[in-house]
Amino acid sequence: MQFFQIKITLKDTKPPVWRRIIVAPDIKLDRFHDVLQIAMGWDNSHLHQFETPDGYFADPAFGLEETKSSRKATLQSVLYGPKSSLRYEYDFGDGWDHKILLEKVVELDEPVLALCLAGARSCPPEDCGGPWGYANLLEILKDPRHPEHKSMSEWIGSRFDPESFDVEAINKQLARLAPPRQKKASAKKAVSRSAKKVRLPGM
Repeated sequence: MQFFQIKITLKDTKPPVWRRIIVAPDIKLDRFHDVLQIAMGWDNSHLHQFETPDGYFADPAFGLEETKSSRKATLQSVLYGPKSSLRYEYDFGDGWDHKILLEKVVELDEPVLALCLAGARSCPPEDCGGPWGYANLLEILKDPRHPEHKSMSEWIGSRFDPESFDVEAINKQLARLAPPRQKKASAKKAVSRSAKKVRLPGM
């Protein structure tokens, strides 16, 4: 069976926050949104939209003008082949832009909806002000003498680590999105088999 190998890059983050996933080409864009939220680590608490060569797609419940329904379009209908890309925007206030790049089409034996293969760094916290606000937050957290260090440390909590990335935790969540017939194989088993079939390119 053929699957898309996708690289997701959160634009304007330095060093970049990114993920590499495998996803079914016929997944609907509204379902692909769910995959992106889990893979990146967002809370799904804001509006979103896809910008593609065929126009903008979003959930019709949002009531956004000049957008098509993400419930009807599939990923393969807007990503035409390797090296094609689209833009996924999350949280119109903070303006988190993701580049969705189709790296290549791969063959897998295991039926899956989506798998995370690799990635780097933690998802920024929600409502931190977008890429520039996040960069400022990291600078504050690194400087104990900064006047806002204490308040920002309390706001973000001690658990936050900007360098953390847990592929197993992501895949456990992605496994819950799969249809019942696909849940028979555990996420760990699926990742193991997929890794043997897919040779991971570098960043």
